[in-house]
Amino acid sequence: MRKQLNRRTFLRASGVSLALPWLEAMQSAWGRNKDAPPKRMICICTALGLHGPALYPQTVGSNYESTEYLEHLKRHREDFTLFSGLSHVDQGGEHATELTFLSGARNPGKDGFQNSVSVDQVAAKHLGYVTRFPSVMLSSEGASSQSYNESGVMVPAEYSPARLFSNLFLQGNARELSLQKRKLRQGKSILDELKAQARSMQKTATAADRDRLNEYFSSIRDAERDLAAAEVWFDRPKPQTTAQPPKDIPSKADLIGRTRLLFQMIPLILESDSSRIVSVFIQDHHVVPQIEGVNSEHHNLSHHGRDEAKIAQLKKIETAILGCYGGLLDQLKMKEEAGARLLDKTTVMFGSNLGNANAHDPSNLPIFLAGGGFEHGKYVAFDRRNNKPLSNLYLTMLNRMDIPVESFSTSTGSLSWS
Repeated sequence: MRKQLNRRTFLRASGVSLALPWLEAMQSAWGRNKDAPPKRMICICTALGLHGPALYPQTVGSNYESTEYLEHLKRHREDFTLFSGLSHVDQGGEHATELTFLSGARNPGKDGFQNSVSVDQVAAKHLGYVTRFPSVMLSSEGASSQSYNESGVMVPAEYSPARLFSNLFLQGNARELSLQKRKLRQGKSILDELKAQARSMQKTATAADRDRLNEYFSSIRDAERDLAAAEVWFDRPKPQTTAQPPKDIPSKADLIGRTRLLFQMIPLILESDSSRIVSVFIQDHHVVPQIEGVNSEHHNLSHHGRDEAKIAQLKKIETAILGCYGGLLDQLKMKEEAGARLLDKTTVMFGSNLGNANAHDPSNLPIFLAGGGFEHGKYVAFDRRNNKPLSNLYLTMLNRMDIPVESFSTSTGSLSWS
């Protein structure tokens, strides 16, 4: 009789435990669970825009003619929708719109600006710790992300694929787990102390200060719930993968290599159900990208001043970034679960906070929406002078995730394009 292996079976060496790859001797999780595969959402931003003349077709609808950029994605034509005429309300502040791409908060870059919750964190808050990580934020360079919690505070991004892989799949030894639990208990103790101090302050606080303290208490309660939920996952075995651990690319100049490596991690995150919400921030690294034919910084080239030589270099960079996006769609289409493509249950939004980076123009944003069970294969052009709120699309994405919200940020309703 064949022995059935348990999912808690690990290979142990050098202080870590590596879960075994999926074997026939292990029961299928989907085989035991008759529910449909979960819905997921990916939000990707390339911060310096996409050159409009190389991107947008002259005709709309399903019979749109291809363009220089779209030729590189033609194998996915029936799996995505391209939008123009979308933007956030009351934007400006040059590159400050990077802060609000996923939140839609008004007036970034102005005095007194306070960000609001981002669309990925609304989804993560709704789902909670149904997965080990409610959301995963990735960045091509540094911890800056476009994800903001309900208090408008940035949620840091992970920029090391090697460290991400370790967090996802490598089970620490008993000593390491004990240390993590001790840090968790310390976090709870700190929260208890903060609550005690805040209660003491309430006795002499003004009415306005009491309101602020009540908000503070609310944040503490959220943190307590998160800590309690996170603790549950400590003793659960991490998922299996046959993928090899990635090696980080140290050179900031290798923008495409770093981006591609991040994108390769996304199917692993989704397949292992480590998280169902992923955001990716592709940033300018203030170096010359390692791309043949490019000899200037990405940011400098985005301000091309209609110089054809600069535009030619800019298009090389943007074509390579679109190639990474196309590669991600390839992976999501090849992966299957419960007889369906991973892409069919995953909404993938890819775009930019700038419609015309040359002029710092935050209107007419280039937006792709792929997968998620939507009807695709079209170019949809809304009014370029009177844009529809991008938050309408975000509301539609949240509703597709079965998140019952009636509005998001500056939305005026769900976005329809059929």
